[in-house]
Amino acid sequence: MTETTTESRAAELTSETQPPATHPAIRMRDASAVVGGRTVWSAVSLDVRAGEFVAVMGPNGSGKSTLLKVLMGLIPFAGTVEVLGEKAGRSNKRIGYVPQRRAFGANLPVRGVDVVALGLDGARWGTPIPGLGRLVAPRRYRERRRRLQEVIELVGAADYARRPIGRCSGGEQQRLLIAQALARKPELLLLDEALESLDVASQSSISALVRDICRDEGVTVMIVAHDVNPILAYLDRVIYIGAGAAVSGTPEQVITADQLSSLYGIPVEVLHDHFGRLFVVEPAPSGHHPGEPQ
Repeated sequence: MTETTTESRAAELTSETQPPATHPAIRMRDASAVVGGRTVWSAVSLDVRAGEFVAVMGPNGSGKSTLLKVLMGLIPFAGTVEVLGEKAGRSNKRIGYVPQRRAFGANLPVRGVDVVALGLDGARWGTPIPGLGRLVAPRRYRERRRRLQEVIELVGAADYARRPIGRCSGGEQQRLLIAQALARKPELLLLDEALESLDVASQSSISALVRDICRDEGVTVMIVAHDVNPILAYLDRVIYIGAGAAVSGTPEQVITADQLSSLYGIPVEVLHDHFGRLFVVEPAPSGHHPGEPQ
């Protein structure tokens, strides 16, 4: 009797001390995407755990951006694609998204803080009347101001958030756009080419920022990138897409000559310079034409 009681209590303690089982942030099983009658990739199976910082890599035309759109339910898919425990497309209110961007015009008078505010109320109709929110819904107004200040400080943009966004540098603009995507406290943040056209210093600072967001805010982040070098030190996982398929794992597991050669079915070289930076000598994607999905 005592032995049984002891065992039962041990089981209760184990249950109390272990975190509850949770769904992966992203779960794909035998998934495929077809755009315009062309199979972009197929038979993709992978898991991304909550709070991971993940890079999606591969040559132009391989389907990196398509993967993000599938996760948001914007492109039809076959197989299983679950995001935050639900079928893709059903959890979009819990997702922050920064699409591929074009530079803001230098004379655009919209302030950075106004761009960030679109993350909170950009879906509402009509032109806001200055000061109306303070009079009609003062509590909501205060909460909105508090969240804007909070998310601007989170991305380190307090010094320039009230500057016209066209007068901000590329790295500053990118931080403000990330703040916009974080305004509603998403559980998953999708970044499409967030480092494109930035200088090396800005790429490194944005990468460190995203890593900190993962750690401090518990947000899962997936970033589409061409160059792994600025983000390699911060990544938990890499998804490499090529030849209509994908592999997933830690950077050390995925970015190897053997792994990528197996993915493509032809020899692929992974080179290292004397700084330890990786360079993948990739084959051209078969049958790709300009304008097809990336």
